[in-house]
Amino acid sequence: MKKLIIASTSTVHGGTYLDYLLPTLQNHFKDCTEILFIPYARPGGISHEDYTENVRLAFAKINKNVKGLHEFDNPTAAIQNAQGIFTGGGNTFLLVTQLYENQVMEVLAQTVQNGTPYLGTSAGSNITGLTMQTTNDMPIIYPPSFTTLGLIPFNLNPHYLDPDMNSKHMGETRETRIKEFHAFNTIPVLGLREGSWLEVTGEKIILKGNLTARLFQQNKDPEELSPEKDLAYLGE
Repeated sequence: MKKLIIASTSTVHGGTYLDYLLPTLQNHFKDCTEILFIPYARPGGISHEDYTENVRLAFAKINKNVKGLHEFDNPTAAIQNAQGIFTGGGNTFLLVTQLYENQVMEVLAQTVQNGTPYLGTSAGSNITGLTMQTTNDMPIIYPPSFTTLGLIPFNLNPHYLDPDMNSKHMGETRETRIKEFHAFNTIPVLGLREGSWLEVTGEKIILKGNLTARLFQQNKDPEELSPEKDLAYLGE
């Protein structure tokens, strides 16, 4: 049975890394003593080692050990044998490229499908959808494919921002960008605001946090979804 926490962000405004999620993660990873961390997205270009150390300090607060995937000679075996898995944020193009180049995209999907608890934040959440095409990230590298894990039956737009009516910014809004995506694609897209996450248990996909999420579907008006809404129907 699938068990995922899919979060818009690792850090909410005024907080520290993962702190707002730690009570949820303590239960999510209750049967794990060690978490396998996938640092491939490398926010700001930091090293795998430094990124993993940041995660290690956060998980120490709930008495969990952390090892980085880059520390293993055989990344496929490391994923298959993991008690729990966390993929952090950064650049989704880089993350997807590294997953394909290390030949672990498929094994990661299968391992999580089989019930290994998974946490994703930002880019690590983007990859749980059908494709990575609704990321906000710059295409700094060209991945072999835009197809991702397909663990939920739609795409995500983490860090979703509503238009600021007082702003003088003249560029496209997130809503406009997603409408552009739907000019060529039928996949639903969920705009996940900061501090919100999805809790996936088996086929249930429950919106968590205090905020609504914005659902975009091709040829339909956007819809606001309330917390505790089950989004499993999007796969029907």
